[in-house]
Amino acid sequence: MNREALTRRGFLAAGVLGGAALVACGRSTNPQATGGSPSPGAIAAAEAARPHTGRTVTANLTPGPTDIDLGGTVARTLAYNGQVPGPLIRANVGDDIAVTVDNRLDHPTSVHWHGIALRNDMDGASPASPNIAPASGFTYRFSSPHPGTYWAHPHTGLDTDFGLYIPVIVDDPAEPGRYDAEWIVMLDDWTSGVGTSPEQIFTGLQSMGMGQMQMPGMGGMGHMSGTGGMGSMPGVPGVGGVGTSDLLGGDAGDVSYPYYTLNGRIPSAATTFTAKPGNRIRIRIINAAADTAFRVALAGHRMTVTHTDGFPVRPEDVDALLVGMGERYDVIVTAGDGVFPLVASAEGKNAVARALLSTGGGSAPDAALRPPQLTGRVGTVDTFTAAPEVLLPAGSDHTLQVRLSGMMMRYDWMINGRPYDQTVPLTVRQGQNATLTFVNDSMMWHPMHLHGHTFQVLKPDGSAGPRKDTVIVKPMQTVVVRMVADNPGEWMLHCHNAYHMAAGMMTTLNYAR
Repeated sequence: MNREALTRRGFLAAGVLGGAALVACGRSTNPQATGGSPSPGAIAAAEAARPHTGRTVTANLTPGPTDIDLGGTVARTLAYNGQVPGPLIRANVGDDIAVTVDNRLDHPTSVHWHGIALRNDMDGASPASPNIAPASGFTYRFSSPHPGTYWAHPHTGLDTDFGLYIPVIVDDPAEPGRYDAEWIVMLDDWTSGVGTSPEQIFTGLQSMGMGQMQMPGMGGMGHMSGTGGMGSMPGVPGVGGVGTSDLLGGDAGDVSYPYYTLNGRIPSAATTFTAKPGNRIRIRIINAAADTAFRVALAGHRMTVTHTDGFPVRPEDVDALLVGMGERYDVIVTAGDGVFPLVASAEGKNAVARALLSTGGGSAPDAALRPPQLTGRVGTVDTFTAAPEVLLPAGSDHTLQVRLSGMMMRYDWMINGRPYDQTVPLTVRQGQNATLTFVNDSMMWHPMHLHGHTFQVLKPDGSAGPRKDTVIVKPMQTVVVRMVADNPGEWMLHCHNAYHMAAGMMTTLNYAR
């Protein structure tokens, strides 16, 4: 087993998944579940209310096994159309998007359109839309009502920790062009084909609660309980490498990866984006990682943040940005003259992903360079306020609580005291203005993502923060968001840490009939 993908708290068992319950995609079997699937008529009515241009953008995706050159290191992985990231899909607001998926994997798959408030039966997450069997195909067809930076990935098992992801950009033709060039950046933590497999990682994380465990160089530790991390353990090869983060409120993650990549390349073989000095560059940053938040900075530059999760904010200048799994940020930079690394520091993991911005002569700086901007003003969700035109209505006529719990030692992540296979869905009615209160009772941070909707994050003083679909909830923190129930369906609400989700930190938000 490759040593570098072991967790700092986990003692990863050899072997494969071996029957571990991946609950990330099945329907809840709990008899107390309420709500139920909406009528096809309600879904069709919501789709008809969205803008429609009459134009259709088509694409084809072929998920399958392939060899990917990460930059001198070749990984056998899963990818779309044999490339990482997969092909860009781009449309205008109101265009129909029709994507035909030909499944060449040996297991069912899906494509979830992360962040897009689309029709429920095209969401790409079971049970709202069916998974695609091996050697079968399916065409997703939907429109998008909102411009922004989005992405797509599977919602099956641990497939989010492979190379299966693509950028999706929805443009607003009426938006004034205030930039000269655009750079799409997809960040990832990488183990597939070069380190311990995702299935082995998950088995090892679950094995921590199995009672007596004999570790090389250590005596029997007995049953381990608690909520915090254990730090690096002497005598256990490969354990370590994941530290703490003040920005995340404690432990930074569960897994230390062999590589961290930017647009499918490792730091020593970084891609180069070319522009001219003085160009205004829009950088669209997407975190496609399974277990890693990134602190992103462009050496020698400040970044003006313009959008979070696709929606505009009041522009804020920052030196760096914290981007959790599933989050997206758009920034504007005015390019200097030279060669500058865009560095994505894996928060708490002592490693980086990077690419280069080249606008003139000069050589690339050392791959280990960490620009001082990383320790300057770091933008987080609390830094930003939604632009006035995208504020959601004030007030609420329905309240829901989402309690997050679990322990590293048992790896039993839950929402409202239940894993997903026992969940009691949250329910709303069409037209309600609902408030969701995330209460994190655990000692780990969780990037919480709601399908099919966006929400207004409320600041601690009750004022409106940014509009998003994914929000970081730190340990022992409460985060309140406000949403409008205007998209009928059966929608997933889950942690976007792939291993927390697989272990059960997911529920559904159902529209009551």
